[in-house]
Amino acid sequence: MSAIISNERPPIDQVLIDIADYVLNYKIESEKALKTAFYCFIDTLGCGFEALTYPACVKLLGPIIPGTIVPNGAKVPGTNFQLDPVQAAFNIGAIIRWLDFNDTWLAAEWGHPSDNLGGILATADWLSRTRIAQGEQPLNAKIILEAMIMAHEIQGVLALENSFNKVGLDHVLLVKVASTAVVGKLLGLNKEELINAISLAFVDGQSLRTYRHAPNTGSRKSWAAGDATSRAVRLALIAQTGEMGYPSVLTAPVWGFYDVSFKGQPFKFQRTYGTYVMENILFKISFPAEFHAQTAAEAAMILHKQLNELSKTTDDIQEIIIRTHEAAIRIIDKKGPLHNPADRDHCIQYMIAIPLLFGRLTADDYEDVIASDERIDLLRGKMNCVEDPQFTKDYHDPEKRAISNGLTIRFKDGTTLPEVVVEYPIGHPRRREEGIPKLIEKYKKNLARIFPEKQQTKIVGATLNYDDFVKMDVNDVVDLMVKY
Repeated sequence: MSAIISNERPPIDQVLIDIADYVLNYKIESEKALKTAFYCFIDTLGCGFEALTYPACVKLLGPIIPGTIVPNGAKVPGTNFQLDPVQAAFNIGAIIRWLDFNDTWLAAEWGHPSDNLGGILATADWLSRTRIAQGEQPLNAKIILEAMIMAHEIQGVLALENSFNKVGLDHVLLVKVASTAVVGKLLGLNKEELINAISLAFVDGQSLRTYRHAPNTGSRKSWAAGDATSRAVRLALIAQTGEMGYPSVLTAPVWGFYDVSFKGQPFKFQRTYGTYVMENILFKISFPAEFHAQTAAEAAMILHKQLNELSKTTDDIQEIIIRTHEAAIRIIDKKGPLHNPADRDHCIQYMIAIPLLFGRLTADDYEDVIASDERIDLLRGKMNCVEDPQFTKDYHDPEKRAISNGLTIRFKDGTTLPEVVVEYPIGHPRRREEGIPKLIEKYKKNLARIFPEKQQTKIVGATLNYDDFVKMDVNDVVDLMVKY
């Protein structure tokens, strides 16, 4: 006969308390974090604007019931939709993540903390418009940056030592937890309500990684974060009604998250919550590609130039050795047929083949028109990944956080090109000075995809100066970026 589990109400899990205390009490004073969050904001929305050029993304957008308009609702940048904050969060989150081009955090668990902007921006815009309608002051844009810093920190610190992918769970559960916490703060939840909300995020069913891996890789990975951040808004609103929480959602024997979903292991923490994650976030600047392949694509671009200088083509290649880190092999080392764009942008061989063949890697290169080129799969078949233990060590080293890849080309005539190694992509903090001007170029290019020239000029004038930006109201920032 099984032991009887006590029905005494347990103490609140410390993990929940720590998140709530951080969100409610931590004062952000890091100018570096605020400035980085500013660049993260414009880059993240820029990624969304590019996604709006893809019909597969656009078909998912808008209200659940066509024609629905929400008075004082949140507007979706790049569109003419005005929605309730839950659905707006899905819309914004989906466009942000669609092309795998927004920021990245790599640790025991990886993810894209700017995914949280879906819930943050939708909630802040809705609150601002509601306040104006009631004769009150709207929220200031600096609040958006502070909320982003906190969401990045919660997601990133939880990810440092805890691998959710190793138990089959998708990293968007961390988006749901982080978004719930910061959205709860925006809504004005007190500590008890906020803890209840965070517990609701953990007690939820969590997404499986099925849609990120062969043989099921598919487009849900492009809207999963939108789903998570919108669910967070919903849970925070539920908690605001006074709905109860679950104090030992993590530690409860048998039924808690640790026992059910984490092999009985409690979360481990490398550091307390502060501003570390935003200060060290990785931007995707050069390529819309899974981050473990960013340096591989950069190395392939260098080798493409060398091939041209030697008057050689990919037909002359016998073998390509990819010296890489363990996480890359586990996630994106992929043989066999690739069935869709979501499959291709998670294949390191594909993301090397395109630059070698064409000297570029864009979102369009994952589409069927390009993928039908027979040379791509022929070249993929010549590639082999080999783990370098030092690369793996440097990947986990908190002082380095390298994402190293080295490519060696061996030709059919017996000659070999010197290995090209890239340790840090251009979006890495170690290359921040080099990267920010290119990030701004990327932002302007993405604005031009959606907006007429006059509106582009107005947006650039208002959003590229930090000091001016932080003085704006949230609703005014969003109004700059809607379609008329």
